[in-house]
Amino acid sequence: MKMVIRSTLMLLAAWLLSGCVNSPPQPDNPYYAPVQPQMMQAPKPVNGAIYNASTSMSLYGDGRGHRVGDIITVNLTERTQSSKSSSTSTDQSTNVNIGAPNIAGRDMAVFGNPLSASVSGGGSFDGSGSSDMSNRLTGNITLTVHEIYPNGVMLVRGEKWLTLNQGDEYIRVSGLVRPQDIRPDNTIDSTRLADARISYSGTGATHDANVMGWVTRFFFSPLWPF
Repeated sequence: MKMVIRSTLMLLAAWLLSGCVNSPPQPDNPYYAPVQPQMMQAPKPVNGAIYNASTSMSLYGDGRGHRVGDIITVNLTERTQSSKSSSTSTDQSTNVNIGAPNIAGRDMAVFGNPLSASVSGGGSFDGSGSSDMSNRLTGNITLTVHEIYPNGVMLVRGEKWLTLNQGDEYIRVSGLVRPQDIRPDNTIDSTRLADARISYSGTGATHDANVMGWVTRFFFSPLWPF
């Protein structure tokens, strides 16, 4: 019976610790893959005219992406900074004095000691905390237009992987773009993306050296009762 309980506890501990381990991301995620030709708007059958709107190219256009399958370059200009501080101080004191009863002009006493009492107490608390955080991400990535909404807003997304000598680095971006926010050189700032999702991380020895092991994460997790 003890062996069964011990085995059950070991399996439970292994299961809990396995939840602290995150599998590394892999390239070629289908969600960020470029639009395949079969997903683009099929050319309409020729009805006697040479012009076809689905495959036309304007001689006077500015080259900005506006159709499914077109590409748009996003300039990453993300910068966040936050600061928070708090301070609390409380002080409380209590004093109670009870005089000796007086009967017939004389103070009551027991064995020569007056029947008087005094109570005093106090407490204080001081607490403070502060937090400062700043992040910055610069660079650029070219995305593919995956969908165009009825109001003209375009859904763009894509990923970029860099294979280095000590691992890989990747960046994934998705969001909504207004055509009027795209510059003539077919670029747009990441701050102009609506519902933006930007991920930047890496894999390999360099990345793993900056990540706590699963045992250390267990002692810093809510599962650790102390």
